[in-house]
Amino acid sequence: MASKYGGYMGQALWVDLTTREIHPYDITDRDRELFIGNKGLAAKILWDNLEPGIDPLGPQNIIAVTTAPLTGTGAPCSARFNASCKSPLTGGITSSNCGGTFGITLKRAGYDALVIEGKAAKPVYLWINNDKIEIRDAAHLWGKWVPDTTDAVRGETDEDAKVACIGPAGEKQVLFAAIMNEMHRAAGRGGVGAVMGSKNLKAISVVGTKAITVADPKTFEAAVQVGRKKVAAHPVGGAGLKAYGTDVLVNILNQIGSLPTRNFQDGYFPTANKVGGESLAATVLMRPKGCFSCVISCGRVTKVTEPKYAGEGEGPEYEASWSLGPDCAIDNLDAITKANHLCNELGLDSITMGATIACAMDLYE
Repeated sequence: MASKYGGYMGQALWVDLTTREIHPYDITDRDRELFIGNKGLAAKILWDNLEPGIDPLGPQNIIAVTTAPLTGTGAPCSARFNASCKSPLTGGITSSNCGGTFGITLKRAGYDALVIEGKAAKPVYLWINNDKIEIRDAAHLWGKWVPDTTDAVRGETDEDAKVACIGPAGEKQVLFAAIMNEMHRAAGRGGVGAVMGSKNLKAISVVGTKAITVADPKTFEAAVQVGRKKVAAHPVGGAGLKAYGTDVLVNILNQIGSLPTRNFQDGYFPTANKVGGESLAATVLMRPKGCFSCVISCGRVTKVTEPKYAGEGEGPEYEASWSLGPDCAIDNLDAITKANHLCNELGLDSITMGATIACAMDLYE
């Protein structure tokens, strides 16, 4: 339903993979006033459409992919989307937030939300090219890792398309599987990738060319510039995170006894500095990377040359550094970086992966 408010595209899309039916989904301006977008809007969609007691990995579960009014407008740090559903990991509602450019492109295709229900009879992917939507065969993609899937889907749709997909973890319905976009950006928490896999949905490919408008462009742009300057002037947002990424938190939290160590039996790890942001910047960092409209650039493009752990990708972020590092009593940054790259390529939430290994180590002891 069209909106009187700026920042919204005024449309949402419903896809039933069982029947292959695709139709508009109404979101009213009252919904926008009460729930705004992203996690709030997704909560309303789930409340209205989920039946109590359903199996999270059954066809009755839905995935709501939502954006927000600032998404794609140029406002600082607003390149976000949410993937929300009933979680197979917790049994409650999960809403996993992700950066990159997928959410912006979905919005530019004309949609404030994409709602997916049902289960395809065989593997498929969704191709959204503005107003043209197709459900395509993905049998040949099943089993592929995230980078190969992304490249293949772009080759079949559009080289400029933004792709959100699952890896083998999502296909096998690992309860902490992620939905990946730009190969390295993860909607990682709560098992949203497992739900996508349970629906035989391998990927969503999107091209969007529509303009995102605001109600008062001149006033809005002035506010954006004020916000950008404030972020850039902040010692953390403007300097620390760009230089060292979120991994800068390792040494800070270690100093106050809050770094998860050995399955969080302890909050202090004596050699934490070896895996902190400062060490990462001095060893495996190739360059910082930011999401659309971000002045922080906390993302890390990294490369390990040590043959045993060689590889290139993004991360680790702070959470992967502690979960795959000190929480497992490991201070080898090359090994942590390689493990993080593998999580991205397989479509696994690196936080839960590391914490699960740490727990297993603790139980064994």
